[in-house]
Amino acid sequence: MRFLDDYIAAQQTPRRSPAPEGAIARPDRATLEAHLARRRYGRFTLTEAIRPSWQLDIVPQAGYRFDTYVDPRTGSRLPALVASVSSEDLFETFLRLLEPIGDACDVVLETSHDGDGGPAKGQRRAEFNREGMERLVLESVLWDFEDLLLNDGCTGIAIMHPEEPIEVQLDEHKLLVVYAPNRRPFERILEEQGIARNDSMRFISQGEHLHTSHTRFARLFDEMTAHFGAA
Repeated sequence: MRFLDDYIAAQQTPRRSPAPEGAIARPDRATLEAHLARRRYGRFTLTEAIRPSWQLDIVPQAGYRFDTYVDPRTGSRLPALVASVSSEDLFETFLRLLEPIGDACDVVLETSHDGDGGPAKGQRRAEFNREGMERLVLESVLWDFEDLLLNDGCTGIAIMHPEEPIEVQLDEHKLLVVYAPNRRPFERILEEQGIARNDSMRFISQGEHLHTSHTRFARLFDEMTAHFGAA
């Protein structure tokens, strides 16, 4: 079932982020259909997992910027970077960003599907973990579930170094997020992939947006969890 069929015709309702104060009411059907059908913004193409608000307060674009994670309990800081990559390059870029992690890694699978396979109300999330996995085996499984990882707005994955504070995420917004004391190896990969640094850019997750999912993706997530042996 296509994105528009799922959003408009079926009874499954995509998860929607809170609307900003003063947002205009939902447009008419034709306007909304045209907006949801749109995947391309200039040279940037979205996956099927997410759409910006129809007001386009944030226009999707490729790029990355530096960020910092601050531990709320200890106040310690960890350098980070966030990247938005066009759909045709997203999966390859994700796999390349795993290279600096090394030959072994830990995996966290994240889902916000409800029991019926649709987006969970209240954005509840469940996590499944697998430790000590060879990266080459990991990549083989990832290829098997490329469609799920790119096009399901309720699925996210994080790959971590087993000992050092290094983590690469492909989140539910289909943004790439890296946490690492040394960002340079990851920044170099993004540059080689043609992703430019833009410290003023805003990401689709920072404005009103829509997530979409399908029952088949909930089933695929269960299959992926089984393949990983995650619990």
